[in-house]
Parts: sequence; structure tokens; C-alpha cells
Amino acid sequence: MTATVTLYGDLELRTRLGPLAAHGGEFVNIAHDLDTFPGARESARLRAAGSAGAVRKLFSPAVLADERDRLALREMAAHGFQVRITAAPLPQGTVFVDRRTMILAESPGAAAATRRYTMSNAAALVNGAYALFEAAWEAAADLEAFLASDRPLLDDSARKVLRALGSGVTDAAAARQLGMSLRTYHRRVAELLAILGADSRFQAGIRAGELGLARD
Repeated sequence: MTATVTLYGDLELRTRLGPLAAHGGEFVNIAHDLDTFPGARESARLRAAGSAGAVRKLFSPAVLADERDRLALREMAAHGFQVRITAAPLPQGTVFVDRRTMILAESPGAAAATRRYTMSNAAALVNGAYALFEAAWEAAADLEAFLASDRPLLDDSARKVLRALGSGVTDAAAARQLGMSLRTYHRRVAELLAILGADSRFQAGIRAGELGLARD
């Protein structure tokens, strides 16, 4: 039966997702960071190596900002998960189970008190979204390759934010110039700092200069 339903809260998500993931088929997770879906940090311990199905996880660079999260990602990879990092942010968290069921997480910053998820097994929706995932997966870097790279990967949006930081304008002015809300601009700045491994905007500027990114 084809259906698209709304799940309310993390408990309902776990109740629906648990039985699907337990069958050992292919499991795909697309997420901004390890807080996009509940229990992401524990997933490496819950699904043992040698599981019958492949597990692929695609994350934004922001997932690398915290050392504990980097360790969690490496643990996932050690358990046989395929982990890749995109050069661009991933605002919409998505899960695919056996390419038949898709779950979308509510976008960050939603005003609802209870977090909502949309679950669908409609073939047209699942197949279309899965094709977009495959394209993003092919363009992403393997976890260890991304971590080992001396030069961070910046997409066009991140480069524009980097240039805005170096221009000396206020955040509000920079957000207007880039055509985004101030809240989105602040999020992009935080993601840029994470990519550059910087603790402050000043340090990000120095790091970008050292890597030649400020001249790109």
C-alpha cells in the first residue's frame, strides 16, 4: 500500500524505523550532522559489521566540527559503514531503507515544539530523491580522504561567505548581499568555521589565507 505519513517526535520515528532497519537491507542516511536524527552517535554500535545490507552515510562538513563526532564517524567506518562528506551543507536530513521507504527530517529551525518527520513509500518520490542522493554521493569525498586533505573543499556558497567575512561588512549587510536571512548566514559562517577547523572568524581568515582559499 502506497502511503505518505507524518511522524511526530523521535519516539514515533524510532518505532517506525526500527523494524525497517532490522531486516538488514540497504540503509542510507543523509544528514547535516549527528544530531539530525536521534541515536546517530550510537548507530555504529547497534548495527554490527558484516550486516547483510550495506550502510551508507552522507554528511555535511559541519559533522567534523567536534572531535567526539569525528571519532564516532571513524567508528562507523570501522564497523563497515561507508561514510562520505560533501563539500556543501545538507539542510534536509533523509533516510532510505532498501530504496523502498524514505523518511525526511523536518528542516532545522522549524518552530514546531515536537519534531516532525515525513515517511513515504511512494515509488516516484523515493526513486527521484534516491537519484539525487546518488549524484551527491558520487561527488562527495570518503571520510578519511576528506580528513586527510590539507585543503578543505568549499562549495560556491561557502566561498561567497568567506569573501563576505573578508570584506569587513556587517553580518546583516553580508546576508542581504548574499540573498539569505541573517539566521542562515550565521549558520553558514558556523559551517565555514567547522570546515576550516577554526575557533573564530579571525582564525578562519588566517587559515583561509594559509591555504590560499582567500584568493580563490
